[in-house]
Amino acid sequence: MSKVEHDIKNELVELDKKHFIHPTSNMKQLQEEGPAFIFTEGDGIYLKDVEGRKLMDSLSSLWNVNIGHGREELGDVAKEQMNKLAFTSTFNNWSHEPAIRLAAEIAEWTPGDLNATFFTSGGSESNDTAFKTVRHYWKVKGQPEKKKIISRKLSYHGVAMGATSATGIEQFHTFTTSIAPDFHYVDSTIEALKETIETEGADTIAAYISEPVQGSGGVNMPPKDYFQQVRKICNENDILFISDEVICGFGRTGKNFGIENYDVIPDIITIAKGVTSGYAPLGGMVISDRIHNELIEKTDGNFWHGYTYSGHPTAAAVALKNLEIIKNENLIEHVNIVGKQMLEGFKWIQEQNHNVTDVRGIGLLGAISLERESSSVEPIGLKVVAEALKRGLICRSVVYDGQDTLAFAPPFPITEKQMEEMIRIVNDSIKAVK
Repeated sequence: MSKVEHDIKNELVELDKKHFIHPTSNMKQLQEEGPAFIFTEGDGIYLKDVEGRKLMDSLSSLWNVNIGHGREELGDVAKEQMNKLAFTSTFNNWSHEPAIRLAAEIAEWTPGDLNATFFTSGGSESNDTAFKTVRHYWKVKGQPEKKKIISRKLSYHGVAMGATSATGIEQFHTFTTSIAPDFHYVDSTIEALKETIETEGADTIAAYISEPVQGSGGVNMPPKDYFQQVRKICNENDILFISDEVICGFGRTGKNFGIENYDVIPDIITIAKGVTSGYAPLGGMVISDRIHNELIEKTDGNFWHGYTYSGHPTAAAVALKNLEIIKNENLIEHVNIVGKQMLEGFKWIQEQNHNVTDVRGIGLLGAISLERESSSVEPIGLKVVAEALKRGLICRSVVYDGQDTLAFAPPFPITEKQMEEMIRIVNDSIKAVK
């Protein structure tokens, strides 16, 4: 690193420490040490930082850069749309072509009759929108007492007030002094769901929400036939089923949407991340024709919910190009091929290391669990992550609820050779910290 580059880095570090509050980060550590990486470039599955270090991004940054970094086509589309119409509102009776086209395109991706989309800026807003919508739905149907939301422990649904309250991870609740009322959490068993419905009363429950595969909570797979039974219970008790597809949607699990792996069609799907591969902030709530038509029929006056950037034209144009790339390059088919390779690689790692207790994966979403005697013992995974960084690999450690888990969600275009390298680095890193 030249003196000029060194000076630029030092300037950025000091400005960062003084002015930039980082999300989900250790504030004291950042003040003492500054940011560990200041990224400047992305190319495919790699990121480069201000010091010129090149790192393989095995988590697609935040589970979201599905088509990989540095795709110039998305920059071209964004520029073209900005030059033409960077922004206009979609409130009331205003609209524009990118949002219309994108809503129609999403309907081609979604299962069943999930055909109508309300756009947001990201996953937290998408889930907050779903919670408000289901409560409004039951209100206009003459059942305003149906307002409770059930979610699973270790679920992650975002950090807006409603989304935080639905998240089943304790740390997000204790961060603040009060979370929203009428949210309930169940273990990932059918018995726990039935018990909560019986205790609270089905006539007070608006919806059940779940990720098809829990992401930030540890890449946890559902029990066998779990969602089929959930669907049946929701039908029997007049409870709406929301599938949070913020991580799992648009090919991450080898299907268009994660819930399709379990042969279930929810009433509502929430989306974000992969719809633009992170190239623009965009999310949405997709509802069934039945719910959409009932809302049209029974809502008296306005649908009193909306964000400034609902249906942002530039973000919508980027999303359309992103989805086109996923289709034209057959990336979901590729996800299934390299996803199998990833899981086989994880199984090989387990054979090599006695402290690997479990491995799991579906598509390009996977995890390695490490032995941990108790939540008071320092997780090995944090050391593995640090060791992997030295070897040029970004991965993530999950330590909620006494876990010691390494999480992976590499960009879709990862090659078989690159996957081999990722597996090798992970294995070497685990061995190095035994």
